Amino acid sequence: MIFDARPPEPPGWQRHFVPSARYWMRTEVHVHALAVSASVLLSFFPFLIVMISLCRYGFRWPAAVNAIYLALNDFFPGELGGFIRRNLVAVIESRGPMQITSILLLLVTANGIFEPLEVALNGVWGVRENRSYLKNQLLSLGLIFLCGGLALLSFILTALNQEYLGRSLGFTARVPLWINLAFFKFAAIPVSIFALFLVYWLLPNRRVPPVRVAPVAILVGLGIELLKYINLLMWPFLKEKLQREYGPFYISVTIVIFSFIASMIVLTGAEWAARHNPVE
Repeated sequence: MIFDARPPEPPGWQRHFVPSARYWMRTEVHVHALAVSASVLLSFFPFLIVMISLCRYGFRWPAAVNAIYLALNDFFPGELGGFIRRNLVAVIESRGPMQITSILLLLVTANGIFEPLEVALNGVWGVRENRSYLKNQLLSLGLIFLCGGLALLSFILTALNQEYLGRSLGFTARVPLWINLAFFKFAAIPVSIFALFLVYWLLPNRRVPPVRVAPVAILVGLGIELLKYINLLMWPFLKEKLQREYGPFYISVTIVIFSFIASMIVLTGAEWAARHNPVE
C-alpha cells in the first residue's frame, strides 16, 4: 500500500484568499497604501477645482458642473458632501477662471500617487528594478491626463443625460436625482474600471499582458463601488467618532481612510492577478 505523505490541499476559497490576506499583512503594502492615500488627499481639492473651473469657465456648461457635484455627493454623503461643495464654490468664485496654481499642484501631487503604486506593482510582478525618477514622472504625467480625461468623460456623459434625456422623457424642470445618479453610475463605473486597467497594465516596469489584468480591473472597480456603499451605511457612526477624535480635521481623515482602503484593494487585486497569471 502506498501512502501519500503530501498534506491535503486546502479548500478552494483558502487557496484564493489566504495568500491575499497574508499580502495585506505585509508592512511594505501598508507603507505603499499610506503613501498613495496621502497623495490622494493632497491632489483631491486641486483636482476638483481644475475640473469645475474647466467646465464652468472653459466649457461654460452648468450641467457638467452639476455632474461633478453629483459625483462628489456620491462619494461623500450628506453634510460632508455639502460642506465640501460650499467651500469649493467659495474658492472658485473668489479666484476666477485662471487656476494655474491648482493645475501645478494637481500635476505635482497626482504624480505622487503613481510613484508608490509603481514600486508596489513592481514588487507584485517580481520586478527588481524600478523606473528612473524621470521616466516615472513622464509616465505618471501621461496617466494623470488619461485618468483625468476619463473622469471628465464621465462628467460630460452625466451632463448630456441631464440636458437631453430629461427632454426626451418630458421633464420640463430638473431631471429627478435618481435618474441622474443612475446614469452617472452607468457612465462612471466602466470609466473607473478602464482607468484601473491602464494602471495595472502600464505602470509596472515590465510587459504585462492586458488579458491578465482586465478581469482583475473589473473586479476591483466593482469592489471599490461596493466600498462606497459600505461607507454610506457606516457614515453616521464614523462621522460621530471622527469628529470626536479629530475635530475640524475629520474631513481630511475621511479622505485618507477611504483612499487607504481603496489602495489596499487595488494592490490586492494586482497581487491576485500576478499570483494566478505569472509572467515569465
